[in-house]
Amino acid sequence: MTADTKSALGSAEHKASSEKVREMKLNGHVGFDSLPDQLVNKSVSQGFSFNILCIGETGLGKSTLLDTLFNTTFDSTPATHDLPGVKLKSNTYELKESNVNLKLTIIETVGYGDQINKEDSFKAIVDYIDAQFENFLQEEMKIKRSIHSFHDTRIHTCLYFIAPTGHSLKAIDLVCMKKLDSKVNIIPVIAKADCIAKNELHKFKIKIMSELVSNGVQIYQFPTDDETVADINATMNSHIPFAVVGSNDFVKVGSKQMRAREYPWGTVQVENETHCDFVKLREMLIRTNMEDLREQTHTRHYELYRRCRLAEMGFEDSEINITEVWEQNRQELDVLQAQEDDMRQKFVQRVKEKESELKDAEKQLHAKFDNLKKQHADEKKSLEEKRRQLEEELNAFNRRKQMLEQNNSSSSSITGKKKK
Repeated sequence: MTADTKSALGSAEHKASSEKVREMKLNGHVGFDSLPDQLVNKSVSQGFSFNILCIGETGLGKSTLLDTLFNTTFDSTPATHDLPGVKLKSNTYELKESNVNLKLTIIETVGYGDQINKEDSFKAIVDYIDAQFENFLQEEMKIKRSIHSFHDTRIHTCLYFIAPTGHSLKAIDLVCMKKLDSKVNIIPVIAKADCIAKNELHKFKIKIMSELVSNGVQIYQFPTDDETVADINATMNSHIPFAVVGSNDFVKVGSKQMRAREYPWGTVQVENETHCDFVKLREMLIRTNMEDLREQTHTRHYELYRRCRLAEMGFEDSEINITEVWEQNRQELDVLQAQEDDMRQKFVQRVKEKESELKDAEKQLHAKFDNLKKQHADEKKSLEEKRRQLEEELNAFNRRKQMLEQNNSSSSSITGKKKK
């Protein structure tokens, strides 16, 4: 057996041994079984964040349903129907239940579906979701990161409110959900479900799911891979879309105060599962699958956005690695830096040449000014001299004139005396 053969066999045995993990038995308690408790304590101390996006036409009860979901009253102002475009309103709240802190961010659409031209109604929503992904990506790419303290504003779930028409989905609903299904976990809900009779509501749900499937819209499905929640999630997946009713009014039913809506024909109890699917939605959204929604947002939707953005920057796993891209970018940066230095030097040279030209022009102007000043002084001196000569001539003329006048007066007086 040659040395190369022995080396190849040795490397193969080493690889096989490294891939096989040996299971060992402990002779006593070590203590790493407390790792789950450590994770729970750390998570509780850090707190949790959950971000809900509510999309629906004005007046479908988005704010009321959220108040009902979290059993509180959030800040909300009624929206008008005359907005020129779709806007998003975001509010963040600090909630505490038992010893668990939750930073809840609620984003609601304002003016959605109120415009005559609804073609671009989804654009503002898509831009907002991408902006939150971009903020998280920029934080991840920093040299000095602070992910643990960074406020994660990525949308974890989207409650899409469907008008209770009882017929079919609107075109704006299908277009918007199709644009968003790869960016966020969509959970469709039928708003104000107490407006539809039970038999019509069942047909309406079937119609909605049929239209979603035929148009290729991927909505969020509750996970069934965990045995502890597989049965209930599988059952609840068949109830989507949830027909919900929200209310901020409390009505006394028996001996309890319950959220309900009163009508002339009776009372609709929000938490009565025979009246609506509100309890099902709350159980699935908050109590059972909130962490899965957060995980799906990070591992599926954000990773898809991250891959696309890195591909735009030139990072491709199959073609080039990060080091090569960094080196290439550094070389391009060096070339750009050299071009910038060359342009700066040319600019400085031109500035110096221009300054030299300006200095020469300034010297010429100073020389011309001095020459003109000297000419002006000479002309002034010459004029002063001529003025002095003229004054002397004038004075001499005046003296001669006076002498002549005196001579004439004296001669006239002598002539008069002779005549007498």
